[in-house]
Amino acid sequence: MLVAAAVCPHPPLLVPDLAAGAAAELDGLRAACDAALASLLAADVDLLVVVGGAPATGPFPSGAWGSLASYGVNIPVPAHSAPRSCNGGSDSVPPTLPLSLTIGRWLLDRQDSAPAEPVLVGVNADADAMTCASLGATLADGAPRVAMLAMGDASARRSLRGPGYLDERAAPYDEVVARALAGADTAALLTLDPAVSAELLVAGRAAWQVLAGAAEGGSWSAEVTYDEAPYGVTYLVATWIRTA
Repeated sequence: MLVAAAVCPHPPLLVPDLAAGAAAELDGLRAACDAALASLLAADVDLLVVVGGAPATGPFPSGAWGSLASYGVNIPVPAHSAPRSCNGGSDSVPPTLPLSLTIGRWLLDRQDSAPAEPVLVGVNADADAMTCASLGATLADGAPRVAMLAMGDASARRSLRGPGYLDERAAPYDEVVARALAGADTAALLTLDPAVSAELLVAGRAAWQVLAGAAEGGSWSAEVTYDEAPYGVTYLVATWIRTA
């Protein structure tokens, strides 16, 4: 049963070494993510699941790791996951985690109480709401007390300088998501349209709908603790704690 959840975005610039001189610009977002993760880990859970966008839907194997090398800094995530030999041979095991789960692991590694091996689950950006909700319900049944970290940015089309230029639909879309997260409104999250979400360059739609499927039917104390759009991309941080 899902007992706690957190929602965080996954911009690479969250990592200070990558952001360099611009690191301070996201101090507030970094602090909000840290606080959300601390709340999540304080829930005394048996299983922690991290869900994020990926090329395919399904779990990653134990020991899977990610890298930020393609963003300019050769940082393995988790930190101890340097390339290693496979079965004693000369080939190294490559990083396989997508950006969403790489940043999710990086955020968890900042917490002293984080489990060494959370369950990492990818969800394809094209997955429909029913598929996402079904996956969420299955993950919530994985243990008596389950926590979920759902990774994903909202629209990247909030300004003329945003990655996708300005789209007038972006702000109303993000407002719907923020209200749904603030009210733990699973029905509203499940109505988000995959096609519109893709047009607005929303990276978190599928992960939010996995969370909705995991949380459906519960009673929640919910709060959005960060809602800003620096760089033309909306970043939302939220926490859900089961109340009954």
